[in-house]
Amino acid sequence: MFDSLKEKIGEFRDDVEETAEEKAAAAEAETEAETEVEAETAGETPAEAGGTVDPGSDSDGDADAPEGEPTVDDGGGAAAVDADADANADIEGDVDADRNTNDASEGAASAGDEDDADTGLGRKVRSLARGKFVIEAEDLEDPLWELEMALLESDVEMSVAEEVLDGIREELVGETRGFRESTGALVEAALREALLDVIGVGQFDFETRVRETDRPVVIVFTGVNGVGKTTTIAKLARYFEERGLSVVLANGDTYRAGANEQIQEHADRLDTRLISHEQGGDPTAVVYDAVEYADANDVDVVLGDTAGRLHTDQGLMDQLAKIHRVVDPDMTVFVDEAVAGQDAVRRAREFDDAAETDGVVLTKADADSQGGAAISIAHVTGKPILFLGTGQEYDDLERFDPERMVDRLLGEAD
Repeated sequence: MFDSLKEKIGEFRDDVEETAEEKAAAAEAETEAETEVEAETAGETPAEAGGTVDPGSDSDGDADAPEGEPTVDDGGGAAAVDADADANADIEGDVDADRNTNDASEGAASAGDEDDADTGLGRKVRSLARGKFVIEAEDLEDPLWELEMALLESDVEMSVAEEVLDGIREELVGETRGFRESTGALVEAALREALLDVIGVGQFDFETRVRETDRPVVIVFTGVNGVGKTTTIAKLARYFEERGLSVVLANGDTYRAGANEQIQEHADRLDTRLISHEQGGDPTAVVYDAVEYADANDVDVVLGDTAGRLHTDQGLMDQLAKIHRVVDPDMTVFVDEAVAGQDAVRRAREFDDAAETDGVVLTKADADSQGGAAISIAHVTGKPILFLGTGQEYDDLERFDPERMVDRLLGEAD
């Protein structure tokens, strides 16, 4: 399930990890080079650092001459002493000037550090000093572009793909990591958060809502032809009965040839009561009769099938509106195929606009390698995915769990 998208998300994680490792290596090399320069500077000799040699050594020699012995002064000695004194004064003046210049530079640098304290540059410098580096927007540019292309190729709706990318940027940009630390866990946490934000929209506890609703609970199913709507109703009948809730089926698909026979076969296999009328009857009357039967016989849940339709079929949409007006169902569930990708997303939005739905069931999820519909529908419609159909058997119905879905996409669950 969703294997192709899972692989592409894994490739994004590897790309970011590789980019981070390259940046870490470069930052570590830069830090080591700066450390070596500082060490060399600290080890300079006094002469190399601008120190002076004691100019008084010659005069000391004169001072040590034996007392009483005459000294010869041809005038050159005094001139030499004066010249040395002038040179020393010049050197000391240069040193003082250098010291003043250095003090001014240090003051400017200090002021600059204060200005940069709260900027990306300041954070980057401080991080390097601590043996860490900062993940910046440009580090993610190429991997995020690849991920965007992968999401779109997997039939993820454009606005949903952009939401996922924005979420990843928000989680990763500005984060720091050590030169020798792995970025994998950081990237995975960002992916998890971004995916949950779009997949988990509108979630509610389906079973709790059913149990807390006055009896009988009426659930009507709608969608286009051929997506597994009737089979989904039969699966949900099994689901409820396994949880101790009694069920009656209602065949509101009164126009399709063979519809009565199809749902009757399911009812017989499940040993569940079916309410149906002659072909061509009023769908609203069928669902209404099922509600009356459930009320009279203490049945917990009514599951009402309706004719497959397009949202543009005004006659069938009017029938759905009439069911809502007369029966007032507790929930309306839209059913479509996971493998339909963006077509399923578009139809879910159109049906929700035409006749407000409460949730979605995606069939054939076991055959869907892309996962685009599963990721996109809740975010686009604001209505949650309730169940995934995962096969042809009655037990092949999986309660949709956003956390488990994300685990699957990150390769942490089957």
